[in-house]
Amino acid sequence: MTVDPVLFAKALADETRQEIMKQLCCVWLSVNDLVERMEGRVNQPTVSHHLKKLEEAGLVDMRQEGRFRYYTLNQQHLTVCCG
Repeated sequence: MTVDPVLFAKALADETRQEIMKQLCCVWLSVNDLVERMEGRVNQPTVSHHLKKLEEAGLVDMRQEGRFRYYTLNQQHLTVCCG
């Protein structure tokens, strides 16, 4: 598994993405689930934008169920990158 250190660092540099990663630890959540858990601090388009950045960096996994996408933290990738 190759890691782009620039994408990885940029993904971790944002506080909202850090909060999303905390919420996704060990659980699969939809974008709407994340918006609810973040108590209105961010809206759905913003969460979707941040999830795209996290996915590009390999920090989250996504699965499609019907028209919904669910995300979880990619623990394996974090272990490879951070030990």
